[in-house]
Amino acid sequence: MSANSLPEGAAVWHSLEVDKALDLLDSNADSGLTPQEIQQRLQKYGPNELEETAGRSTWEILLDQFKNIMLLMLIGVALISGLIDLWGWRTGTLKPGEVPFKDTIAILAIVILNGILGYVQESRAEKALAALKKLTSPLVRVIRDTRLVELAAKELVPGDVMLLEAGMQIAADGRLIEQSNLQVRESALTGEAEAVNKQATLKLPEETDLGDRLNVVFQGTEVVQGRGKVLVTNTGMTTELGKIAAMLQAVESEPTPLQQRMTQLGNVLVTGSLILVAIVVVGGVIKDGGFKNIQELLEVSLSMAVAVVPEGLPAVITVTLALGTQRMVRHNALIRKLPAVETLGSVTTICSDKTGTLTQNKMVVQSVSTNNKTFRVTGEGYAPTGDFQLNGQKISLEESPEISALSVACAVCNDSVLQKEQGEWAILGDPTEGALLTLAGKAGIEKDQWNSKLPRVREFPFSSERKRMSVIFQVQQVATGEASSRGVDPAIASLLQSEPYLMFTKGSPELILARSAQIHLGNDTATLTEQQRQKILADNDQMASKGLRVLGFAYKPLTQIPPEGSDETSEQGLVWLGLVGMLDAPRPEVRAAVQECRNAGIRPVMITGDHQLTARAIATDLGIAEEGARVL
Repeated sequence: MSANSLPEGAAVWHSLEVDKALDLLDSNADSGLTPQEIQQRLQKYGPNELEETAGRSTWEILLDQFKNIMLLMLIGVALISGLIDLWGWRTGTLKPGEVPFKDTIAILAIVILNGILGYVQESRAEKALAALKKLTSPLVRVIRDTRLVELAAKELVPGDVMLLEAGMQIAADGRLIEQSNLQVRESALTGEAEAVNKQATLKLPEETDLGDRLNVVFQGTEVVQGRGKVLVTNTGMTTELGKIAAMLQAVESEPTPLQQRMTQLGNVLVTGSLILVAIVVVGGVIKDGGFKNIQELLEVSLSMAVAVVPEGLPAVITVTLALGTQRMVRHNALIRKLPAVETLGSVTTICSDKTGTLTQNKMVVQSVSTNNKTFRVTGEGYAPTGDFQLNGQKISLEESPEISALSVACAVCNDSVLQKEQGEWAILGDPTEGALLTLAGKAGIEKDQWNSKLPRVREFPFSSERKRMSVIFQVQQVATGEASSRGVDPAIASLLQSEPYLMFTKGSPELILARSAQIHLGNDTATLTEQQRQKILADNDQMASKGLRVLGFAYKPLTQIPPEGSDETSEQGLVWLGLVGMLDAPRPEVRAAVQECRNAGIRPVMITGDHQLTARAIATDLGIAEEGARVL
């Protein structure tokens, strides 16, 4: 099938082999597209941009300021009053000392002031949005006509071969051709803060959920780590992000609560004023027996109508909203329409994500539980300096060799990088894995050194359904008793048997524990008893109740590399290593913000995928929930 016959927005790329996807798009992984093919596809699919509804013109912004029913009535009153004064001025029937057009000028001044205030603010917002849209399109690297070129993201077309590297924002949807330790943060689409490990070789069922499509990448997501080569499959509005944009554009805006109340008040006042005018005019005509005093009747009735309508109210509301908008601007908020400020005042509930929003998204390991002992870990930030303490006393790693084994698992079952930049330790990759690297560093385990000691040969990546990940490494084929004498590092000497491969697994403590049959104690292993299982679960609950995010670790010697897709059978009969509890500290300004919300009558709600006890502890600490609050 050629690219021209490909259905628009085809969403089954994750269920196709790489070669089949390349054939469908008539592309080549090594040479990419030719200039002629690129030109044809640009004409067919258009630029790789999100379409949007046209912005408001200057005249539309100005006219929007005069659509309020009370303003329309005031304008009508001003015009009629002006016509009456004009008639009196031309016929010489004006009263002595009466200034013509004074009412018209006063009313129109109020109306014009109201329109100017609204127009100035909203036009500024429109200009700011237009400036944001004109920012330079990000550059991407692609293979075209066998050459590596760099071009603007809007020039991508289906069939292009795009190259990814850490730090890039992905510019289009695509099927992975190949990857190396590729991690992508897809929170813009899925809301999941955890980075996703991608695998090009997978072929997934068509019904696979968006968040579990590990062999494709999506526009608007971010490469956290690794590299990849991608076949561009969808651009512009046919991407998953484009579909969201289309749905948002289809949403019709509703009037704000203030606009609804103003409309109701305006309808009542206008209706009442018209009835009053009719009563005065009709009553006067009947009383006089004709229209000889019609001018006076109209003047009286219009004066009464103007008196009924609070002509200063629209101006006061506009000024108030403008002041509120200026306050928001000082907090770097962009308000497109003035009534949007009032909508914020009608908020009753605020739902917020936890990780990175309420918290700093900087994980620090504070507790380790292994061999029926719970150790406190000291140190701050990502600096690999600190101590392991038991009952308040610093311990040496020789006293607790199981800590070294657990630290090796933290270092090698990990896709992030700990590095020092300008004197500060920083993480390239996922903050959770960064905290594990820091823990390993405190135990003297450095990932770079262990990459050569334990070369990675396969992995079963993490997913929201599996809630775990496993990595398989190749090791020397030596007996446990001979490990130290044969050059095997003492940190894993107790883990080795006669098998040439070693698998480390980390993830949900309950899930990892359920798949474990043995436990690592000191330098030996033993059968995992029910009493030990209950103690581990109790330690997990205790850590979680302190607001810690807890991961479980295990290992398993293997005689051969397990085949792809065998995770369910391979991740059984594990040897339990221990628990690691880490804290994502709350942002210092959150507690005050939560209290302000409560004082304003707004109910804050925290949404997270963490353990219930962890969620309750963090929410209680921030003032979002009270002690013993129910977690849904």
